[in-house]
Amino acid sequence: MAAPGKCFLVTGPPGVGKTTLIMRVFESLKSSNPNLKIQGFYTSEIREGGERVGFEVFTLDGRRAPLASTTISAPESSRCPAVGKYKVDVASFESLALPELQVREDTDLFIIDEVGRMELFSSAFFPAVLNILQSNVPVLASIPVPKLGRDIPAVARLRNHPGATIFTLSRSNRDAVKEEIYTQLVDSLHKS
Repeated sequence: MAAPGKCFLVTGPPGVGKTTLIMRVFESLKSSNPNLKIQGFYTSEIREGGERVGFEVFTLDGRRAPLASTTISAPESSRCPAVGKYKVDVASFESLALPELQVREDTDLFIIDEVGRMELFSSAFFPAVLNILQSNVPVLASIPVPKLGRDIPAVARLRNHPGATIFTLSRSNRDAVKEEIYTQLVDSLHKS
């Protein structure tokens, strides 16, 4: 498993800015060290007329694919698992995200936004995350807060991982948490 300090987990309530924080850290790392090899993905909301209708997954180089939607057509919809009103397009997610989670010799950092209920419908996703943790390559990931006091088992495994450092994000601490994560990641990357 990853050495202590190698797994940086950002958590907090929905809408607090976990993805924004992770992308700000990513941009800061790339601008301060453009040669860093960073792999992974992030998710983003799809909005129509001010209403959230789904989510997309993006690679760090800008490729994208559907993750979940309220508008998946009826024949496809019956085969898709659901999270609330959203049908999860597991095949689309896997086709884009899983190649980004392959450990390569030159990888300096993995970004995984997020390890959540939708992503975990992929039976190959969490084993890929565990493989990354075993590789000793640093990971910056977001995880949801436990709902009604109950954690998703895979998320609990990450939260309790011996190499995990957890940052709980709130609207009032976003800038401070970003700086703390950036500083710890730079330190971790220099030790690698």
